Amino acid sequence: MIQVTVWNEFRHEKTDEAVKKVYPDGIHQQIAQFLKEDDFSVRTATLDEPEHGLTEEVLANTDVLIWWGHVAHQEVSDEIVQRVYQCVLEGMGLVVLHSGHMSKIFMKLMGTSCDLKWREAQEHCRIWTVAPSHPIVEGIGEYIELEKEEMYGEHFDIPTPDDLIFISWYPGGEVFRSGCTYHRGNGKIFYFQPGHETYPSYYNKEIQKVIKNGIRCCQPTQNAYPNYGHHEPLESITNKKGNEQ
Repeated sequence: MIQVTVWNEFRHEKTDEAVKKVYPDGIHQQIAQFLKEDDFSVRTATLDEPEHGLTEEVLANTDVLIWWGHVAHQEVSDEIVQRVYQCVLEGMGLVVLHSGHMSKIFMKLMGTSCDLKWREAQEHCRIWTVAPSHPIVEGIGEYIELEKEEMYGEHFDIPTPDDLIFISWYPGGEVFRSGCTYHRGNGKIFYFQPGHETYPSYYNKEIQKVIKNGIRCCQPTQNAYPNYGHHEPLESITNKKGNEQ
């Protein structure tokens, strides 16, 4: 069973009535609820818990971490970011959702600003599948229709994805690389754009399906993590004087 930790700032839901109306128990709880319908072991963690809920023990028992953040990216401790970063390099999967593109952990893993264009205007969104053979789109058709979603538009300042899975279109004429995968060290990363806090995107069955597929794609392998640093020779080395070292 894949062990999933769903991390959320859990700030909007406490202070904004429009958000609370859509996600009364928090975005993390809605995501956890639909994940529990499948073969996942799910826990949640939030910003205001000790160590942001991401203790060494929690991460040691996490196969895939889901990350949602928006207004408090800078409140995430650099120590915890480094802890998560090392876990990803060693093989933990990471699924970054919506405005998590500006999280410290995603920016650290990408090495770019991760900036983009945006507009909140209750616009229709069409998410086109551009990698129809990829496991992340299993059970998904040519596109996903969302009645309302925050507009994200290019240029999206990210490295070229290992796999480009989705491109979104908005009525204002913008397009956006809304589903991207990466490898960092032994870890696998999936960024998926839908999920504005005042829109019910995480109740959409197709969005739920993509997130579930993304978790399965990002789950750790059994590959050994390399040893780095000083290395003793595997073979004997003869120097110029004919002496073995």
